[in-house]
Amino acid sequence: MKTKHSKRMDRAPFYLPIADEIDIFRAAYEQQLPVLLKGPTGCGKTRFIEHMTWLLVAPREDRPNPLITVACNEDLTASDLVGRYLIRGDETVWMDGPLTQAVRQGAICYLDEIVEARKDTMVLIHPLTDHRRILPVDKLGQIISAHPDFLLVVSYNPGYQSVLKDLKPSTRQRFVSLEFTYPPRDKEAEIIAHESGVDLTMAMELAHLAERVRELKSSGLEEGVSARLLVYAGRLIEKGLSARKACDATVVRGLSDDPQTQAAITEVVRAIFA
Repeated sequence: MKTKHSKRMDRAPFYLPIADEIDIFRAAYEQQLPVLLKGPTGCGKTRFIEHMTWLLVAPREDRPNPLITVACNEDLTASDLVGRYLIRGDETVWMDGPLTQAVRQGAICYLDEIVEARKDTMVLIHPLTDHRRILPVDKLGQIISAHPDFLLVVSYNPGYQSVLKDLKPSTRQRFVSLEFTYPPRDKEAEIIAHESGVDLTMAMELAHLAERVRELKSSGLEEGVSARLLVYAGRLIEKGLSARKACDATVVRGLSDDPQTQAAITEVVRAIFA
């Protein structure tokens, strides 16, 4: 299990709103309603939650980490989230897991790609997603009431998950849902320019490349190109690499190992950066 604790920055992490997602999330947070972020890889879900945490949750001495992120996987168990007893010297001590820490401290707990976790993990979060807002900790014999500032946020990629790993309707209906997708070309270009330092003309060409490559999903490409890869390409260009070389090292090789798929992406790169 990978757990990431956010550190407070001087400024809010850059996020460019596409629709009304900021207003909806703010209202959900104020009403203590859990939030589900749906969308493809690299469309800005993680940056969005970092941005909203910065706006809504101030660090305190007893809450140094206002955002606790867990990258879910098939080995993630309920104990990984809640906590376990550990042996330290001659003592057995209890160690809170990331979810328990967030519940106690009033942090935002972000479970990324929730459907990758085991079923017992899904059952565990249910009492936190309704009016009870409680976390049963069986090993301690305790039921912990969530801090008023606590919020549970989960995400998943509906287009990537298999039918066996889809969220059950009974689980989806416990959340306020926000749909994310790749931004329109002009918005994506603005993001690329801001994050990489390239001028807006080059950023527009990279955004155009993204649109063309994402069209290849119908030809077998598993995932569309993420904004992250486009920013990487922009940073390499900013350091003096040609656009073709930068895109080859990021977009072409980053999206696939299949020679035919790489060749198809390379053709798109050459057509745009002639």
